[in-house]
Amino acid sequence: MTTQQPSNEVSMTNTSLVRALVTGGSGAIGSAICRELASQGLHVLVHAHQHSDKAQALVKEIIAAGGSAEVICFDITHRQQCQQLLEQLQVVQVLVHNAGINDDTLFAAMTPKQWDSVIDVSLNGFYNLTQPLLMPMLRSRWGRIIAVSSVAAVMGNKGQVNYAAAKAGLHGACKALALEVASRNVTVNVVAPGIIESPMIEGVFDAQTIAQMVPCKRAGTPAEVASLVGYLASPAASYLTGQIISVNGGMA
Repeated sequence: MTTQQPSNEVSMTNTSLVRALVTGGSGAIGSAICRELASQGLHVLVHAHQHSDKAQALVKEIIAAGGSAEVICFDITHRQQCQQLLEQLQVVQVLVHNAGINDDTLFAAMTPKQWDSVIDVSLNGFYNLTQPLLMPMLRSRWGRIIAVSSVAAVMGNKGQVNYAAAKAGLHGACKALALEVASRNVTVNVVAPGIIESPMIEGVFDAQTIAQMVPCKRAGTPAEVASLVGYLASPAASYLTGQIISVNGGMA
């Protein structure tokens, strides 16, 4: 990897020079996104906090397949740690903020800790990551910022007031940020998955329930989400910004 920021022309056409940071990179959707970006020739920084072993295994898999990747471990809710670490990195041209947690209960019984922790990872984490990385993108006049949200932020979901609020906050933040940076060839978009095959939905949604909820009559796959993220991260998506794109099989 070069230590110098490539010119605008090279950074938009030679993806081998592009560095992508994917938060929550060891989860089902995150790992699929990492594989997709690596397959496009990007150098992928696979972020992990508590599951560095899974991230390391994913990096080995990507490298074995001919891609380029490394593990980066830090707590995205720790603002000072993020600032110090991200300032030491070479320019990151693609940021995929995929990290998120859920701690579900009905709002009347929700504790301050349940509210704060979910908001902290998704929404405060977005600030802690994006703000330090933004100026280098603007100076290079090229960048991609992609936040992974949820159908819960679009439709709501009982027991997930904290999660829906955190993810919906990303919608507003990304729409506003997109307006601020569009003239510098930095795009900002949101991908909002619906019911996606992952350990998180096991025991929550059976096949019959999914068929009733989803017009496509099935759960989506992490690869289907990753494919859209890969497009938004590519030079081909240069005129697409400020959008919230649902990947949910037709859920209204």
